[in-house]
Amino acid sequence: MKRLTQVLALTLVLLTACAPGLPWTGTQATPIPELPDWELVWHDEFDGRKINDDNWTYDIGAGGWGNGEAQTYTSRSENARLEDGMLVIEAREEKYEDSYYTSARLKTQGLQSFQYGRIEARLKVPSGAGLWPAFWMLGTDFERVGWPDCGEVDIMEYIGREPDLVLGTLHGPGYSGALGLGQWHRQTYPIADAFHTYAVEWTANYIDWYYDGETYFRVVPEDVGDREWVFDHPFFIILNLALGGQLAGPIGLDTEFPAQLYVDYVRVYQAAP
Repeated sequence: MKRLTQVLALTLVLLTACAPGLPWTGTQATPIPELPDWELVWHDEFDGRKINDDNWTYDIGAGGWGNGEAQTYTSRSENARLEDGMLVIEAREEKYEDSYYTSARLKTQGLQSFQYGRIEARLKVPSGAGLWPAFWMLGTDFERVGWPDCGEVDIMEYIGREPDLVLGTLHGPGYSGALGLGQWHRQTYPIADAFHTYAVEWTANYIDWYYDGETYFRVVPEDVGDREWVFDHPFFIILNLALGGQLAGPIGLDTEFPAQLYVDYVRVYQAAP
């Protein structure tokens, strides 16, 4: 009986640690579930000693990144590293080159790309006005055709000054920036208090957005009207933590640094044959 009690207690601990809406409580790997009709084709569980350079490269530099952002992106371990089975993207308040903030933007560009499927991550965003973490994708033809003609899928954006909101958005030619096709998803609690899962299910006929396993938004090709639907080719994945800028707004005087975006995993599923 004592042995059975110990096993049940351990099982409860593991399930609690891995639940999508609860704080991280240890270093246990989050199980990879069997999803009906989906096959896991690529994933990074961030359980190694260093960031896997077969999967991730970096955007480097400052200049606002088209949004008036304040940070310089680096590839330093101070800004991006693995800890306790997670990727940590850390924004720091520090003088670095011509900026007073640093952070990191990781991408699979040139390494891993995908056309259609379920693209999912389990994240814990930081709190504080002016923080702007995101999990998103760009078309692999970005360097050839530019933005927004390449297409952009914002799987998750979080704006620190709106602590109970996440945003999913689609950008393309004629429907980008403020004209993007998007949806706020409001909660009844501060999203930064816990880990949550964010995903899109992307097919030739629609893109659905998910928060903790529940869909909250859909875009179909007909929604862009006579403009071009540019989501029928491969895309690469991006994870970043921006500061300030047109969407995030001013960095709060009470925003605490360093601020961390924690990434438990990124997984890509495609339709099972």
